[in-house]
Amino acid sequence: EVHLVESGGGLVRTGGSLRLSCSASGFTSDDWALGWFRQAPGKEREEVACFSIYDRGTHYAEFVKGRFTISSDSAKSTVSLQMNSLKPEDTAVYYCVANVYGCYEDPNDYEYWGQGTQVTVSS
Repeated sequence: EVHLVESGGGLVRTGGSLRLSCSASGFTSDDWALGWFRQAPGKEREEVACFSIYDRGTHYAEFVKGRFTISSDSAKSTVSLQMNSLKPEDTAVYYCVANVYGCYEDPNDYEYWGQGTQVTVSS
């Protein structure tokens, strides 16, 4: 089975940094897309960033451009999200996501989800 395991969440002050990591297992294809969504209480899940293993392309949501950086080790099937200049509005549960096609903005386009890791940014 496909499994996604996140780590790296925690509590940080405004302006601080966190690095999230996701380890994927169970895929047999080499063209995976691994990325991150987040969900704040009472809000819909929204795309944060995505990395396409096949073409090494990246996509970022507008609200994180210039602050977050996604990277991937394709050999190990892992993806990381370096989050800098964090704001209170970044507080959410962050989910590692994956599919075998590519990067998409709609959460319904991702078949595989991790359990999530909590990121809390204090003012």
